[in-house]
Parts: sequence; structure tokens; C-alpha cells
Amino acid sequence: MKIGLDIMGGDYAPEAAVLGAILAHKALSGPKLVLIGDKDIAVKILQENNYSPDNFEFVHTTEVIGMGEHPTKAIVQKADSSISVGFRLLKEGAIQAFSSAGNTGAMLVGSMFSVKTIPGVQRPAITSIVPQVAGGVGVLLDVGANADCKPEMLLQFGMLGKLLAEYVYKIKNPRVALVNIGEEEEKGNILSQAAFPLFKASTLFNFVGNVESRHLFDDMADVMVSDGFTGNIIIKLSESFYEIALKKGIKDEFFDRFNYEQYGGSPILGVNAPVVVGHGISNPEAIKNMVLLSKDILESGLIDQITQAFQ
Repeated sequence: MKIGLDIMGGDYAPEAAVLGAILAHKALSGPKLVLIGDKDIAVKILQENNYSPDNFEFVHTTEVIGMGEHPTKAIVQKADSSISVGFRLLKEGAIQAFSSAGNTGAMLVGSMFSVKTIPGVQRPAITSIVPQVAGGVGVLLDVGANADCKPEMLLQFGMLGKLLAEYVYKIKNPRVALVNIGEEEEKGNILSQAAFPLFKASTLFNFVGNVESRHLFDDMADVMVSDGFTGNIIIKLSESFYEIALKKGIKDEFFDRFNYEQYGGSPILGVNAPVVVGHGISNPEAIKNMVLLSKDILESGLIDQITQAFQ
């Protein structure tokens, strides 16, 4: 089992990525970590930190996709970039999972171009963890892959989130809710109103109705479904809680759990291999947890479960 890590992606790459690889290697048992990027720089960083390059495999690349580049153009024009090569290795089976803190759009496009969407899935979704006041975690999706959605896509997101919660986070019979401006069935915009009866009639998961944004952290649901535009706004607002608490010197266990480092990255659900995207500002601890999340998804058999569910 091999996990590919893009060491050139992220605001603090390659140093943060290579240092994160060291932490991940110390925590991993079984999978081999393949570092994809500038091998010479990676080896130098490893040697400076007294860590043997022999602990890793390397695939040398000569190009980097920047955080602000157009995803599709970059994937096509930069064939020897760390992201493009990573997806080629994933498609060929040379690695079984791929993670990067680089350009999110390029990771999404690369997923769909290389390993492709699982048959039956209309659009992949990006997920994020939502801490619960009671101590558990919830799953929010989509958080940015699909700004505009159809009701049927939201229904599929509910199924994808349910399977992630069940097989990776070990939540039995996860409760699925629609994010809305009110709990009543008739509330919301056209999308929400059209999606609700689909959810209500479905036997694919345990639907518990609408959930308002003020209750996202109150353990009213395990999986919360929204379009990518709304979900992205929610998750970025949530991230600010932790940042504000730090600036004000507030030490609180609940707010600490909004620290992105703990979760490492966001899985792209609905493609034919484990792909995890990390935060652009990922530090070594976040990189480590991104790799460990890739391992958990790989070992859980989640991709097979999604494939069977959408047959």
C-alpha cells in the first residue's frame, strides 16, 4: 500500500510538506509514503532534520501548479507538475491514495480527469469536519466543489456523507440533515424546497429533516448537506472562530477543535480513489494528519462502499 504526497503544494511547501512527511512516517504502520516533487530539495530538508531519505520513495517532478492558477489549464499545460504526476501515478495504480495541500481546483479537476467519477455519481463533493459541542464530530458537504447544485445532487451528497461518517468516522446509522434557514419542510430557497421531498422519500439514509446553521454544532445531525457555495461560507466562518479565540487569548476546548491542523484535509468524495485536499496554509502537523486521513479512507474500504451504493 502506497500513499502519494504532493510536497510542492501549499503556501509553506516544500518544507512544511516534507516535515509533515517525517511526522506521518513516524505515525504510519504499513503504508509506504511516496513523496512527489523536487527530490533534491526534499532530500536536503530530510538530511537537515537528521531523517533518512531511505524511509520514503521519491518521484521527481520539475513543475509546480500555483495556488492561483486556472485548474484545468494548469493540469493540461503542466504535465510534470507534482499534482499532475500524482494523479498519473494514482491512475496507474503506482500509489493507492493521493493527498496535497495545493490548488484545490486542480485537485478536483485532476481527480475527475484521471481516476474519474464513480459511475452513478453526478458530481464529486468536498467534505469538512464540524466539531460538536457534545464532543463528537459531524460531516458537512459540499464545501466548495459545486457552487450550483440540483436537488438530485444534494441527495447524492447525503449518501456520500453517510458512507464517510459510517466507514471512516465509525458513526452507526448516521443522521442526515439538510442545511436550511428553518426547520419547517416548506422553508428555504427553490433548491432546498425541491430537495426536501427527495430526502424525505429516500430510504438510502436516516433523514432527520432540516437543520439551521445555529444548530450545526449541537449534535442534531451527523451529516449536514448543502450546496458548495453555502457550505464553503459556513466552513470559512467556522474557521474564524478558532482564529478569533487565539487573538483574544481565549483558551477553550470547543474552539480549539476548529483548528484545521487536527483534521488534516478534506476528502473528495465520489471519485475512484482516495483523494484528500489540505488547507493551503497547512503546517507539518496538518500535513501529517492529511496523510493519516488518506490511510484511514484507504483502509476503511470507503471507495468500494460508495461504488456498490451507486450501482
